Amino acid sequence: MCGIVGILSDHEAAPIIVEALKRLEYRGYDSAGIATVDAERRLDRRRAVGKLVNLSDLLVHEPLAGKAGIGHTRWATHGAPSVANAHPHRAGPVAVVHNGIIENFRELRQDLAARGIDFETETDTETVALLAQCYLEQGLDPREAAERTVARLEGAFALCFLFEGEDDLLIAARKGSPLAIGHGEGEVFVGSDAIALAPMTDRITYLEEGDRAVLTRTSIEIYDAAGSPVSREMRKIRIDATRIDKGGHKHFMAKEIAEQPTVLGEAIGHYLSQDGQRVELPGEGLDLGGFDRVTMVACGTAYYACLTAKYWFEQIAGLPVDVDVASEFRYREPPVAARTLAVFVSQSGETADTLAALRYMRGKAERVVSVVNVAESSIARESDLALPILAGAEIGVASTKAFTCQLVVLMVLALKAAADRGLIAPEALADRLSELRTLPGLFNAALARSDAIETAARRVSQADDVLFLGRGQMFPIALEGALKLKEISYIHAEGYASGELKHGPIALVDDSVPVIVMAPSDGLFDKTVSNMQEVMAREGMVLLITDAQGARAAGDDAWATLVMPKVPDALAPILYAVPAQLLAYYAAVAKGTDVDQPRNLAKSVTVE
Repeated sequence: MCGIVGILSDHEAAPIIVEALKRLEYRGYDSAGIATVDAERRLDRRRAVGKLVNLSDLLVHEPLAGKAGIGHTRWATHGAPSVANAHPHRAGPVAVVHNGIIENFRELRQDLAARGIDFETETDTETVALLAQCYLEQGLDPREAAERTVARLEGAFALCFLFEGEDDLLIAARKGSPLAIGHGEGEVFVGSDAIALAPMTDRITYLEEGDRAVLTRTSIEIYDAAGSPVSREMRKIRIDATRIDKGGHKHFMAKEIAEQPTVLGEAIGHYLSQDGQRVELPGEGLDLGGFDRVTMVACGTAYYACLTAKYWFEQIAGLPVDVDVASEFRYREPPVAARTLAVFVSQSGETADTLAALRYMRGKAERVVSVVNVAESSIARESDLALPILAGAEIGVASTKAFTCQLVVLMVLALKAAADRGLIAPEALADRLSELRTLPGLFNAALARSDAIETAARRVSQADDVLFLGRGQMFPIALEGALKLKEISYIHAEGYASGELKHGPIALVDDSVPVIVMAPSDGLFDKTVSNMQEVMAREGMVLLITDAQGARAAGDDAWATLVMPKVPDALAPILYAVPAQLLAYYAAVAKGTDVDQPRNLAKSVTVE
């Protein structure tokens, strides 16, 4: 979601901050701004609505001098996108940027209003700046004012303060939302994402929950939630600059779809023994033979990965699985049985609802495992075992390669559970892993069908409503296909279990509604084809996605058929993510929407 950059530099801050903010565009935003303190120690700011290019244009006509500064890309939570609501927010001598939500902002506004203080914005963040100003006016120094301000805030936040008269001071605070400090030579940086800081430094310190930091060019002081000075580990990270390059593709999403054969191969290889016969987990590993139940929690696309994995854990490993949407999980206060394994899946590792659910489960579940794409993320650090999906930085808001890598890692985990529980012989496990290693080649073959998928997608792009159908383990992929389409093309789409068609959704079927049927030729194929016939009997437009065997069995009745490579049954959900992704991508391109940064969406959802 929102992005934060702070800098104390030996160079002009504004151009550096703009470039850093560009690296955070993938998070989703609707306005941007910068504040600096110049050589005369005067505080000033520039803000603009829309894309960063608008802020860049403004800075050409109204330059902003100063070697100390903060910047922000905003994803609206309180107040519509506007210059007034854009960050940084300023109150007299203090400017602040903020990620997250201040939950008690109404109470704070009432308190400030009672003191005769007026408001200029609709945001919760303005109360932070105004509170700090009040404390400064009471005679507190910037450090004390920031500390008193943060102490009064409730909710989730990452904050960075900049003060007039202080050209060598930044104050940062983290509660719920991630924040990192970058170490330079005579420079210091703050970022909500290490990607933003990568061009400036590869030495990063991640603030932990409740931390406050007082930064100058030559010193970094960090205090924990109790106010005690603490030392946090400095890590050397490696972020390849090419990860945020489109690599010759028109969109990041297209590049990331095309990268799947490579990243899947890397993810599979990471979890196999050298001879490819066994599953090996990182660290001390995990014996899955001692668990009686699995609880899986995630949001959005990651939730659909969990729904898919439920079939694998239950059918292959004999483990009953509960799957929950993270935003609902802890509020129903579910009882947790003994010998429960809790699995949390998140691309960013910072998803607020998933992190809150993880914290609810700590001390209740026997072990907490996370499946994440960012090894240094909060969810990874707070888990007993973190399993990286190794997808690399995913810039497109609509998840593609991260989803399929999540599926691969969850399949590996299910296979290890089966082995640890004695439900699969070593030879059978080796065969399963051999099948898994064929996935990169199968993905290449599926991607080679992109021309046919593009042709079908152009027709789909003309619809107002689309239905996706799937049975068994293809049902979650139908849900994912519908999500992808509505995310980036803005076409209303719904996914259903094929058997549920006659229980309501069939009322929507007519000759204007494409019905996309995801049906590899598995044991449920005939039943799915029966549902397809029900659609066609009502003049529905059926787009069948199947393999050559399925295409022959279904005949020529469908409006169109997309033929995928034959794949082992258990791996079909992973492969069939490809046509779902490409249908959404090409439909969005046909409609001319913003594929990589669709409206109203954010990549890393760090608020509940």
